[in-house]
Amino acid sequence: MATAERTEPATNPRRRTFSTALLVCGLLLAAGATACSAPPAPPRLSPDDVIKAATQRLTDACLTGQGLTPPRPGQGAPPDAERARVAEALFGAGRTELSLRLPTGYVVRAHTDGCLAAAQRRLYGDQSRWFRASTIVNNLRPEADHTDRTLAEVRAAHRTELAEWARLRARALTEATPLIRAAMAIPHP
Repeated sequence: MATAERTEPATNPRRRTFSTALLVCGLLLAAGATACSAPPAPPRLSPDDVIKAATQRLTDACLTGQGLTPPRPGQGAPPDAERARVAEALFGAGRTELSLRLPTGYVVRAHTDGCLAAAQRRLYGDQSRWFRASTIVNNLRPEADHTDRTLAEVRAAHRTELAEWARLRARALTEATPLIRAAMAIPHP
């Protein structure tokens, strides 16, 4: 039976940062400073930010796996052919498979292929249920305006969709948290 042996000590970036801060603080105190503070805690992300970050991490990995460069703000614009390849890989191509007509008359469509769809399936578990629930919930205000009802009345009429949205979003947060925790190397609380 083979056993693995670690030749280098495990390093925790947070511990290393804290150790460095202690060293710097000690040097400052020796130089005559009167106080030092602990290193700042890692940023706390909102649930929306965790899900967005996980979605981006998953879509970036998907694009990279296809030999494409994920788009970034401020990045130089790629040639038109490359931009089209990235858009198709990210958002899907061909006929849209998901469609929902809103009470306002607008029709919202989405693909079930592409990196974004794959990320949504991974996080929400069911992309078509997420598409339907999120499209309705994200358009409650326009529906209220269009139908001359209050937002409270429209929300009451869409109780089922709001509950489904909350369930799917909670699942996405549960799936996203370990992905982002691992990316940030934040230990469990």
